Amino acid sequence: MEVRNCRKCGIMFNYLGGPPICAACRKDAEMLFQKVRDYIHDNPKASISQICEDCGCTNTQLRQWIREERLEFSKDSDIVMKCENCGAPIRTGRFCDKCKNNMASDLGDVYRQPEVPVEEPKSNRDGNRMRFRR
Repeated sequence: MEVRNCRKCGIMFNYLGGPPICAACRKDAEMLFQKVRDYIHDNPKASISQICEDCGCTNTQLRQWIREERLEFSKDSDIVMKCENCGAPIRTGRFCDKCKNNMASDLGDVYRQPEVPVEEPKSNRDGNRMRFRR
């Protein structure tokens, strides 16, 4: 078991994995997330700065939730992120569907078993030759 200081409040806690924050701060962050999610649902036309101001979250935290695909904006929303690979407009995550599919395909190719080359049958040239006895 590892003991760490919480990144937000500084108290010591038993670190089990994930972000290095204590259970109380994690609960507060989850409550803030729920508040932001409900706000976006009720105000689909709100801008990022308006969401941050009205809900009390930081721009960085809001963008992190979007990249983690925890938040998704509706088609009515003016908020559009860019795919980190090709720059296409997306509503959530880091990559567009096309880039995700390409990456999954490339990853699948890496783990695919190499095909065993098919050996051509050897010609039976020696069988057709004449042999002499000495």
